[in-house]
Amino acid sequence: MLHEAVNALLHTEADLNGVYVDGTFGRGGHSRLLLSRLGPQGRLIALDRDPAALAAGRSVSDPRFSIHHAQFSDWAEVVRNLGVGPVQGLLLDVGVSSPQIDEAERGFSFRMDGPLDMRMDPTQGESAADFLNRADVRTLTEVIRDYGEERFAGPIAKALVARRESGPPLARTRELAELVARVVKTREPGQDPATRTFQALRIHVNGELEELRCALDRTLEGLSRGGRLAVISFHSLEDRMVKRFIQAHSKDEPDRRAPFAPPRAMPLRAIARIHPSADEVAANPRSRSAVLRVAERVN
Repeated sequence: MLHEAVNALLHTEADLNGVYVDGTFGRGGHSRLLLSRLGPQGRLIALDRDPAALAAGRSVSDPRFSIHHAQFSDWAEVVRNLGVGPVQGLLLDVGVSSPQIDEAERGFSFRMDGPLDMRMDPTQGESAADFLNRADVRTLTEVIRDYGEERFAGPIAKALVARRESGPPLARTRELAELVARVVKTREPGQDPATRTFQALRIHVNGELEELRCALDRTLEGLSRGGRLAVISFHSLEDRMVKRFIQAHSKDEPDRRAPFAPPRAMPLRAIARIHPSADEVAANPRSRSAVLRVAERVN
């Protein structure tokens, strides 16, 4: 939803010379389209914690653009350190990117064999292999159940610990995918048995939901009046969090101490919920689960 997201941010002529943040640069598709649309006084600040994404961003030679090695939850701090006031737009395309999935050595894919890593920033934190080879059954069950919405979380966790206790530690994505496939005997048509487990481990290793929660909270301080938030999410956990955040800050709230007083004005207004077109899904099947939600700062 490249064009839909950019159109949602740059919705008036007055927006073209504003300051925008692309909190998840990836390989720069959104940033490049934003730059092509911004006016000469416009500015785009991009963030990513993936070294490969940073390398791609440094190839963009445009004086209106800068890229920074940071988690997207830190976007407001990066903007503040640059001496820029409230911004006119924040774009978040959350979750794993296609290049990360397609590079076997990153460890995100259950379809290709590679080291069991899954870190978006391989220079920091604990890899998926390290986590799997130290966590107990209860912790593994909670992570796989809560972040993967996996109904077989308990049996998978027990199988992971049994494997650890009886042989060499898990180190490869194919080993994990095969272990999960032996435990999960039924799955929705077309879905690999390991899909939910890999999603859960990736979210846990990278702290993705906490990252999203922090990034959303900072929109209340970092967006200018009339500025817009656009978030593209790819699974229900992310989308549910974005939906609830927008709802919580966009619905007028009566004062219970003064029930007849006008409702308290809320800072956001929900603008849109957009799904990918049939043409986009046909061209990019990975987009089929995507949801774009847009909100505007009004107070």
